[in-house]
Amino acid sequence: MVYATNPDFEYRTAEEPEAETLPPQRQELRVWLDRKQRAGKVVTLVRGFVGRDEDLQALARLLKTRCGVGGAAKEGEIIIQGDHRDRVVDLLTRSGYRCKKAGN
Repeated sequence: MVYATNPDFEYRTAEEPEAETLPPQRQELRVWLDRKQRAGKVVTLVRGFVGRDEDLQALARLLKTRCGVGGAAKEGEIIIQGDHRDRVVDLLTRSGYRCKKAGN
């Protein structure tokens, strides 16, 4: 930050505004199984969510609760511990999201 003596100076940040959360019917989610960099343990990844971080966290909380496992939500993807791909796809479909299985 630079000090300015100009009374009309407006401080601007480089922060980008958060994207509006799309309704579930317009979301295109992909559900993956992943083992990379996880010491051989399997996790279920949900990618493609468009929206605010709070909404991503809420969806992750719903999935983790319904699957009875732990996980995380960060950088636009949800990580669910274990192989729960079929259950996650079913839960997302019932909640109105458009989703597909992806990967192996």
